[in-house]
Amino acid sequence: MGGKAMKNSQQLGIGTTGGTLLSIVGQLGVHDMLRTALLAAIGAVVSFTVTWLLQRLWRRGR
Repeated sequence: MGGKAMKNSQQLGIGTTGGTLLSIVGQLGVHDMLRTALLAAIGAVVSFTVTWLLQRLWRRGR
């Protein structure tokens, strides 16, 4: 009986999360989503580059 209640609770959580995400997507325009994706990609590239440069400088300093 406990397993069934937990499964129902998980399904409720998944349904609530999905509904929330879909309502947010409905409020945001495609332009906003593309801008967010572009900024996330730029942030990832910058983060990778800085980490790579710091590792090279650290190895060179030893």
